[in-house]
Amino acid sequence: MLFTKSFGLIMGCAFTFSAAVMAQSQPEVWLTKADRTALFTRQATGLNPVTAKNKQPTIFVNDKETFQSIDGFGYALTGGSAQHIVKMSAPARAALLKELFATNGTNIGVSYIRLSIGASDLNEKVFSYNDLPEGRTDLEQAKFDLGPDKADVIPVMKEILSINPKIKIMGSPWSPPLWMKTTYDARGGMLKPEYYGTYAKYFVRYVQEMQKAGIPIDAITVQNEPLHPGNNPSLLMVAPDQAVFVKQFLGPAFAKANIKTKIIVYDHNADRPDYPISILDDPAAKKYIAGSAFHLYGGKIEALTDVHNAHPDKNIYFSEQMVVEQPDAATINIVNPVKRLIIGATRNWSKNVLEWNLAADPQNKPYTDRGGCSMCQGAVTINGDNYSRNLAYFSIAHASKFVRPGSVRIASNELNGLANVAFKTPDGKYVLVVANTGKDAAAFNISQNGKTYAATLDKGAVATYLW
Repeated sequence: MLFTKSFGLIMGCAFTFSAAVMAQSQPEVWLTKADRTALFTRQATGLNPVTAKNKQPTIFVNDKETFQSIDGFGYALTGGSAQHIVKMSAPARAALLKELFATNGTNIGVSYIRLSIGASDLNEKVFSYNDLPEGRTDLEQAKFDLGPDKADVIPVMKEILSINPKIKIMGSPWSPPLWMKTTYDARGGMLKPEYYGTYAKYFVRYVQEMQKAGIPIDAITVQNEPLHPGNNPSLLMVAPDQAVFVKQFLGPAFAKANIKTKIIVYDHNADRPDYPISILDDPAAKKYIAGSAFHLYGGKIEALTDVHNAHPDKNIYFSEQMVVEQPDAATINIVNPVKRLIIGATRNWSKNVLEWNLAADPQNKPYTDRGGCSMCQGAVTINGDNYSRNLAYFSIAHASKFVRPGSVRIASNELNGLANVAFKTPDGKYVLVVANTGKDAAAFNISQNGKTYAATLDKGAVATYLW
């Protein structure tokens, strides 16, 4: 974990509260327990103020020390996810999307979505927006068409936008059209240099056509997992090539078309921070780039801070991580994704956290053949008009409902076995997410601006505190 300014552990301190402080409303507690007796459930009673000396360790929340602003938390709306959602009856679909994207009641307020530009490996089949027979080309993108996405992704996104018009959307390609590649195959290959210019036009058309459909694209990544050419679809794009593509083609094409969509590089595992750093080290490329994006199938989450430190003027994003559990498991390992992603990524400068992916059926379908992911469970499992909530649902919910876009991460000290992260929201509230990763139940204090509350958290439990 990234440790910021240390506040130390306070043992045996007596806390004195005025009647005015005591009269304040208790902080809300939303709890998930490992034994599933609570699953992102608001507790009937909040936290009580500490009124006498105790020897419990204390998490100090300090809003005088601030870090990055937050864009949101959410999932990838893959083509497969949208396919299942769009097939639900209108009332069932409306109920699901309200639960996911509205913020009132017990709805979880997802605030960031990632779309695939063309097919991902969680589509039924591979496609791009400009598929042509081998040997044919379309340099001006005259035949560009959003194609299959018009049947599922776009209508589902329109319903989501009707619930949350300000949701942020990131687009990521898994592969260019096959005719632009060194091999006429969805898997692997590289982008032919002679097609850098037309591929930049492909991105321009994507942003423009989605905008015409009423779907604003806030950011694009240049290539999903550019160092993993074995997926279906996929593309190998090494860092020097990505730098050339951005600085000579994509950046100028966006500027010429007056496109404000952010350009984000890398979009792969935390084991190669040198990839985005090398691109950002090139001033001609850097001027077009908003930041870099990461996954965590390899490497350590602290690498995000290494990239931030190398280029503190550029943003950090966390764009993908698969989070799965066994269906009908007796316990839920909620502390793992919350500690690694919700806490880990944001404590290392990420402006968002996206998990993979929003929805699948009970067999985790659809996925492409020859390399699609057969184990990628959705945040929700959809079976007709029925759906169940999985680990990814609850882990994102602990942040998305309360840490609204525009929130700012603020300082908090981490205690042994009590991973945590704190935020201040645009409306002046405070949010603290705590995961008990220790071997026993824990009792501790939460202190901020002279107010201290007593908390307890079972082993393997996660709580979000709101005040």
